[in-house]
Amino acid sequence: MTAQDSKLGDTDDKIFVGKGDEQAWLTLALANRHGLVTGATGTGKTVSLQVMAEGFARAGVPVFAADIKGDLSGIAEVGEAKDFILKRASQMGLNFQPDQFSTVFWDVFGEQGHPVRATVTEMGPLLLARMLDLNDVQEGVLNVAFRVADDNGLTLIDMKDLRALLDAIVPDSGKKAVDATEDALAAIRKAAQGFGNVTKATVGTIQRQLLVLENQGGTKFFGEPALTLKDFMKTDRDGRGMVNILVADKLLQSPRLYATFLLWMLSELFEELPEAGDLPKPKLVFFFDEAHLLFNDAPKALLDTIEQVVRLIRSKGVGVYFVTQNPIDVPDRVLGQLGNRVQHALRAFTPRDQKSVAAAAQTFRPNPKLDTAKVITELGKGEALVSFLEGNGTPTMVERVMIRPPSARIGPITPEERKAIMDASPVKGKYDTAVDEESAYEMIQKRIAGTAATAEAPAGASGGGILGQIGSIVGTIFGTNVKRGRLSTGQVIARDVTRSVTNQVIGGMAANIGKSVGGQLGGSIGRTLVRGALGGLLRR
Repeated sequence: MTAQDSKLGDTDDKIFVGKGDEQAWLTLALANRHGLVTGATGTGKTVSLQVMAEGFARAGVPVFAADIKGDLSGIAEVGEAKDFILKRASQMGLNFQPDQFSTVFWDVFGEQGHPVRATVTEMGPLLLARMLDLNDVQEGVLNVAFRVADDNGLTLIDMKDLRALLDAIVPDSGKKAVDATEDALAAIRKAAQGFGNVTKATVGTIQRQLLVLENQGGTKFFGEPALTLKDFMKTDRDGRGMVNILVADKLLQSPRLYATFLLWMLSELFEELPEAGDLPKPKLVFFFDEAHLLFNDAPKALLDTIEQVVRLIRSKGVGVYFVTQNPIDVPDRVLGQLGNRVQHALRAFTPRDQKSVAAAAQTFRPNPKLDTAKVITELGKGEALVSFLEGNGTPTMVERVMIRPPSARIGPITPEERKAIMDASPVKGKYDTAVDEESAYEMIQKRIAGTAATAEAPAGASGGGILGQIGSIVGTIFGTNVKRGRLSTGQVIARDVTRSVTNQVIGGMAANIGKSVGGQLGGSIGRTLVRGALGGLLRR
């Protein structure tokens, strides 16, 4: 690298993005103040995204990015010294050095990357209602369903769990015969009605919306093994950040699923990561392409959630970069959180386009040398107006720059290259096979069949003698004899609050059993009951 290259190449604390009259540097310590990349189709947004992703990866910062067209996949392969790349590098005083970056591919459908899954419980009622396009009443019933699931230890993993739960909370309006079998779900229905009027019609509408989601691929998204977000936050053997690419060409055909999935990821990162304060560089940088899909027709509650996550996730060491065509696609209260800006060309053919240009120009710190609004319409391919945060967090004056050429390949990789990368992936085999553990669907089916099964079972059917029978009874009551899976936030809180009460209640039960049995055997039974039957509950 020449002396001039050493000035323009990435440094330990900055990423070189482009050069015009001035050089454009993205400061790593301020990269978690979020950013925005905008511009019309074909103006070079993907290349700018790739340049920044490469810079973060070189600095040891893991990257997650959605790949809408497949072009970003080239970051995994060595760049080619094509004439236009060499020419641009020469104009900037750069000595082009081909490079490639460690990449992991992800795909909700499991076709071009490792499957990405989440449980229904982790998604939660707010985001799921957004995904299903529910109105306020329907969202309220969905909240009731989640609350009933929490209260009854019904783990919601996949779509059939949620369907079974919704069926279970539908009020039973039919009259029972005198000799009819006891309704095993009566307690669940009563609990649901206790939170408000749950009607069959409303539940039916939610079920139909679930069918739409299933047809869009929701069945593949909800399940286990669920994604561990720490798998996104890894470095390779050279200390470079791993580049995680979500294959989103097919996913984009289901825009609500796409937008809600990415928002869920941000929310999970916000909840899981500890406070980090101001770091020398981010823990993770998240590029959200086609960001307008996140805000289209979003209800106020969801916008409030997005604003809160964007505002606060900075302190967790995560930088979020929205990529979209127009700055006006992003609400003002979110736009105000995005300090690092890259603006490619916009066209002003319609009144709306002219409004977009004016809005984009007003978001930059003015430069006396530039008529920002005019320049936005004149930018060529690969050119951009850039303003990054510097010093104490103030934006630099807007500059017109040429974006540096990426070091890795520009454009998509071949299916053979993708397969080779996936075969060498650090998470190969971890998510590739779906697992169907016992959850709400199976638990509800057992409840329905439980009365008849209990009546027909031989007197000594339970293993382990009297201790086994007692443990089985208490395990059924408290849900400890089935695998619970992940706990929701509500379940975790409920568990912590009720531990002491549970100990007292079961301790009393154990003492009474001990007294009735008598002597040393009774004391042994009591201790075994508390250790065995409750051990699973209290360890969760």
